[in-house]
Amino acid sequence: MFQRRNAPSGPLDIALIGTRGVPAHYGGFETCVEEVGARLAGRGHKVTVYCRNQDGVERAPEYRGMHLVHLPAMRRRSLETLSHTGLSVAHQVFHAADAAVVFNCANAPWLPLLRMRGIPVATHVDGLEWKRAKWGGNGRRYYQMAEKLSVRWSDALIADAQGIADYYRETHHADTDLITYGAPVVAQRSDRLAELGLERDGFHLVVARFEPENHVAEIVQGYTRSAATKPLIVVGSAPYAHEYTKRVHELGDRRVHFLGGVWDQELLDQLYAGATSYLHGHSVGGTNPSLLRAIGAGTATNAFDVVFNREVLRESGRYFSTADELSRLIERTENRPAETAQRGSQALDRARSYDWETVTDGYEALCHRLAGVPMPALAVRAA
Repeated sequence: MFQRRNAPSGPLDIALIGTRGVPAHYGGFETCVEEVGARLAGRGHKVTVYCRNQDGVERAPEYRGMHLVHLPAMRRRSLETLSHTGLSVAHQVFHAADAAVVFNCANAPWLPLLRMRGIPVATHVDGLEWKRAKWGGNGRRYYQMAEKLSVRWSDALIADAQGIADYYRETHHADTDLITYGAPVVAQRSDRLAELGLERDGFHLVVARFEPENHVAEIVQGYTRSAATKPLIVVGSAPYAHEYTKRVHELGDRRVHFLGGVWDQELLDQLYAGATSYLHGHSVGGTNPSLLRAIGAGTATNAFDVVFNREVLRESGRYFSTADELSRLIERTENRPAETAQRGSQALDRARSYDWETVTDGYEALCHRLAGVPMPALAVRAA
């Protein structure tokens, strides 16, 4: 059996496992890996990110100072993450890092291999995956089991929201390292909105994967029931949710415009910054990067009423639980422009408390702890 190696000296060798990889084009995990991984690399650490192969896409060996390892995955919803992580862990068995961060508790079955190899591991547990409607009974039971295994087989657990930390303490009697995501300050530009026939402060926006727990259907329905005069721009899709996507489209009217996925970050940022309001329906995933990007753009936000969203928005937010409640909020947003502008300013103030450098400090300290290496007395951040 492999044994844990002696504590390293100098910069750490850190592996980031379990996501689609970088550049980030999908969700919170990928955004976190890119922003934190690049900063850790900038601070002198060797950072290896495991990425899923994409057909027809050239595979770069490095990105923003991070070393990339591209591996295949089974293209089935229930096996894609687990299969790719299995290959990534197998690679780590022969290229052992000083510390590993595994994203998604669904990957818990592979943790013993890392421990056998002597690689200390933290698991980022994300949100309450078993509550997602896309998982049937077996999927829910699997995620509930995976939560327990993550608690048992991880050297540390990472929660990105206080609500998630509370859940693991109350349900599994487990402590977590509370490390949130960062909120980028989005430039207030609008020169590219004309490409979409839009103008600043002339539309409402939702950016989300089309999944029931993100309440995209309720958002579209709430909007169409309103007397809003500004169009609703819907950004997002889902690779395995054809029926739900069809339903969302059927709920729209002529004022609703579906853009699909927007991978041009500059254009997407201008949508965030140019919107009259951002409509956020996520309910089970902890702190959400789309929400953080909206407040970083200083955009007034109406959010589904759950503890995670209230934790981020606080007094800047308005909250809904039904389509009718959202309909009234949209009308109020249009009818009270001064109040809406004030909420946008409050949202930007909230964004300043979500800083990627501070987030990276948390990951760096955790990796040093895992590796058994004290943090340098004077840590110098990269510019």
